[in-house]
Parts: sequence; C-alpha cells; structure tokens
Amino acid sequence: MTRIFWGLIAIIAGYFIVRKTEWLMNNLGRMQFFESKLSTMGGSRVGYKLIGLGLLFIGILMITNLTDGFVEWLASLFMPRN
Repeated sequence: MTRIFWGLIAIIAGYFIVRKTEWLMNNLGRMQFFESKLSTMGGSRVGYKLIGLGLLFIGILMITNLTDGFVEWLASLFMPRN
C-alpha cells in the first residue's frame, strides 16, 4: 500500500514539474549543468522537464511494482554475460 502512495506522490510531483516549468525557472533559477549541456535546445527548461518525466516514470514503476525488474534489466546492460 505504501508503494502506491509514494508512486502517486512521485506522479503528482512529476506532473507539476512538467506543467509549471516556467514558474520553477522564475523561482528557482537556471540549472548550470543543463545550461552548459543543452544550451541550444532550451537548457534549464528541458532539464526541469526531464526531471519531471523521470519522476513520472519512477512513479508508474512504483505503482505497478516493476521497479525491481527495471533495475535488474538496467544492471544487466552493464554486466558482462557468461
């Protein structure tokens, strides 16, 4: 039950980060990392949206109880096969 609660919190937070990107830019300022890496594509705005989409994805994984499978798959990409 707690995974559903935390998953919903992550989805709601991700939604508001994606939806209110301009408000975040005005109140929190620019992110230097994204400005240097993505300056031609929107910089901090794209960074805020990527963070929000990441939270949405994590929230969906938490609600559907697929976090373990996703982490195992992600780790298998970096582990050598025998």
